[in-house]
Amino acid sequence: MEAVCVSAWRGKDKSQELERLATLAGEASAQAATTVAEPPAPPAPPDLTAAAFFDVDNTMMMGASIFYFARGLAARKFFTSADLAGFVWQQVKFRIGGRENKEDIKTHRERALSFVAGRTVEELTAISEEIYDELMADKIWSGTRALAQMHLDAGQRVWLVTATPIELAAIISRRLGLTGALGTVAESRDGVYTGRLVGDLLHGRAKAHAVRALASREGLNLKRCTAYSDSQNDVPMLSVAGTAVAVNPDSGLRDVARARGWEIRDFRTGRKAARIGVPSVLGAGAVAGAVAAGMAYRRR
Repeated sequence: MEAVCVSAWRGKDKSQELERLATLAGEASAQAATTVAEPPAPPAPPDLTAAAFFDVDNTMMMGASIFYFARGLAARKFFTSADLAGFVWQQVKFRIGGRENKEDIKTHRERALSFVAGRTVEELTAISEEIYDELMADKIWSGTRALAQMHLDAGQRVWLVTATPIELAAIISRRLGLTGALGTVAESRDGVYTGRLVGDLLHGRAKAHAVRALASREGLNLKRCTAYSDSQNDVPMLSVAGTAVAVNPDSGLRDVARARGWEIRDFRTGRKAARIGVPSVLGAGAVAGAVAAGMAYRRR
């Protein structure tokens, strides 16, 4: 009985620590997101209390953004061919299975930090700009992009929410003309990465914490906000918004969406997306594992 009690307490302590890290990651991401340059003014009179939140991988972009980042780094001799081959396998599993592997996240988290340690924020930001143009610009789902534009046209702000590093996420957001991005924050001092994360990866519950923290900073009414994702792992984030939309959903999220009456949009069929007007939505991690796996590959 004593052993059972000790095990239960340890489990509780672990759960509390994970929640603490998720909260810290969310708050750090919200702070980083609101310290970037002022976004372009919306094309319509601003709707200051409503916003939209979009996951990136397989929601806004075909596949995993960090995979394309890894390809770009490999071309610049950051990785060996064997490293990239291993990462390609992770991407294949993500594209076929449509699920993020929690074990991969746990296994690669610490190794991930070795990739950024000692490198400058300026260096990785510049490389990210180049790689977006080379490999990501033509991977954006036009249907999802149209949904984001719908919110912008209504005067609402649009934020990306992703486990991808905040520097890369901010570039994707800026190139799409969106308001900003919430992403994983790697600690840096004097412009150099320390090899530690602030909190944890922005994944699962951490995304929900980030959205809440950003809403508090920006004066948003979450009941008037809309969240979009493809992954069952993002149910916490989807649940904090007044309206949730499943985009290109994995099987788990599709089941949840049907059970909760959430709208489902699927742009993977190859058919042209239906014309998007201003429907009811205006009233309102392959990723995290892929991020960690991609960041785990060291330079030669």
